[in-house]
Amino acid sequence: MIVPTEFPELAALVWNGDPDRPMHPRDALTLYERYWRFVDRDRLTDRETTLIRRLVADYGRGQFLA
Repeated sequence: MIVPTEFPELAALVWNGDPDRPMHPRDALTLYERYWRFVDRDRLTDRETTLIRRLVADYGRGQFLA
């Protein structure tokens, strides 16, 4: 499970939910893909970039659909 508040840009994407509530990794990838245009790539931490790459590899079949 992923806690959005541990990843600044993901936390910002959870504007209609509770960013302290753990979410399934597949749901996190869906949020990144759906709202990628709102992600400030300059604010992505190395840790969050690694998370996104891992999510794409594990749940996106190697394709990021943004």
